Amino acid sequence: MLVSEKKLFTIGYEGSELEDFLATLLACNISLVLDVRDLPLSRKRGFSKNALSAALEAKSVDYIHLKDLGDPKPGREAARTGNLALFKKIYSQHLQTEGAKKALDTARKLAQSQTSCLLCFERSNDGCHRSIIADRLAKSGSFSIRHIGIKAGISQHSKPKHVPVFGEFAVG
Repeated sequence: MLVSEKKLFTIGYEGSELEDFLATLLACNISLVLDVRDLPLSRKRGFSKNALSAALEAKSVDYIHLKDLGDPKPGREAARTGNLALFKKIYSQHLQTEGAKKALDTARKLAQSQTSCLLCFERSNDGCHRSIIADRLAKSGSFSIRHIGIKAGISQHSKPKHVPVFGEFAVG
């Protein structure tokens, strides 16, 4: 990792409990969650925008919803059916919109100023639009990317020692 590189984390909360999610963020010293869901609503208790923001604030973690980086409905449908080529095409086109470009710039500036984590639903970063965002940010901001997972029961430990890592790479 180059000296000028800063880590940028990504995480998906699928299948996890809120307390384990929060413990994972704290174990990684994350101070800002950048929510990149188009619709920050969840059937999973605690993960809708207002409840999540309040839970993060209680742990001294900032929260920002970047709606313009959300995957539009046609992209989500393509990903859900397993058509990853169409999903990537739709999302890449979406990133060319003015709103998405501004949101990417905002995310880059924020992630350079504090330890940040891109948040979406999917547990795995493979096939999730947050990986595309992370790649763009890595190229424009000298970030190394770390995709982290949430270990069940991690919140039961006073000081977690291990956070599952799906992958780490540096771009730039």
